[in-house]
Amino acid sequence: MAAQPAGVPRPARRIRSVATVLAVACACLVSGYTDPGRSAAVAAAADCETALPDSFWRAPVDSLPVHPDSARYVSSIGASEPLHPDFGSGLVDGQPIGIPITVSDRPVPESKVSFDIAEESDPSGYRIPQNARIENGPASDGDRHVVVWDRALCKSYELWDAKPRGGNAWHAGGGAVFDLRSNALRPDGWTSADAAGLAILPGLVRHEEAASGRVDHAIRITVPRSDRSYVWPARHQAGAAADPALPPMGLRLRLKSSVDTSHLAPQAKAVAEALKTYGAIVADNGSAWFLSGEENSGWDNDQLAGLKGFKGSDFEAVDASGLQQSPDSGAVVPR
Repeated sequence: MAAQPAGVPRPARRIRSVATVLAVACACLVSGYTDPGRSAAVAAAADCETALPDSFWRAPVDSLPVHPDSARYVSSIGASEPLHPDFGSGLVDGQPIGIPITVSDRPVPESKVSFDIAEESDPSGYRIPQNARIENGPASDGDRHVVVWDRALCKSYELWDAKPRGGNAWHAGGGAVFDLRSNALRPDGWTSADAAGLAILPGLVRHEEAASGRVDHAIRITVPRSDRSYVWPARHQAGAAADPALPPMGLRLRLKSSVDTSHLAPQAKAVAEALKTYGAIVADNGSAWFLSGEENSGWDNDQLAGLKGFKGSDFEAVDASGLQQSPDSGAVVPR
């Protein structure tokens, strides 16, 4: 629940004859022809990561001290509540699982977007493909996040409660444009498509990274109730009460180093090890210990189910204040 806050596949083109393909290829080689626009776009896409190396998302927290209020925070979230991967493959109750990432490797025309929370939303700059996917499907009545990873311009366009209006227009509860080559944070006090005012894309577990065996960033997590406060790097709160026992937005949590992960299947183990090394960041209000990841048909739900064997008491809150270099930057202190 943010800030009180399927895609239509393109028809496959008929494959030309091998002879025609070879002829065109040979002609290009002989003439020295290249498509500079395509080459530049491909190079830019390959160079675009979801977070910079010195971003708080990529900062290890396994050696940081336990927060003095750790026990109270864990108790308020739910010490006996199970960890839950809120992503996977297939359908649950007729809806896909997770937050879909629409990848765009070439810029598309700028979209016209209107907002309910216009005063804290970026007014322009969104380039949303017409086939952009909506969280839980186009008929969902949930958070309806839209996340577009524009790898050509290296930006993330993120909407909450997004509804297409036809053509190239959208209406949303709130939204933000993130430059993935910058560590700049949102203006202090501003939300985004997430209650904490953070980008969603860098905190999603992606199938490709879990399949590689290594998730090298912190993971977005939700809690039932939060305090009316936020700590760096969060920029906004959506608290249920002014209660110091409740976690603030931006709080860093980590899976305890003593927790045994050796029995987990590969996809689940990659996620669990990331929770030990990089932790999770409280970014929104929702169900207890719900980890965010992308909707992807490659997930093995049986493997991910192993994460449900952990519970809140397997986690601890981290004092991450020593990572901060500047209050308005997501860059961490050099190690």
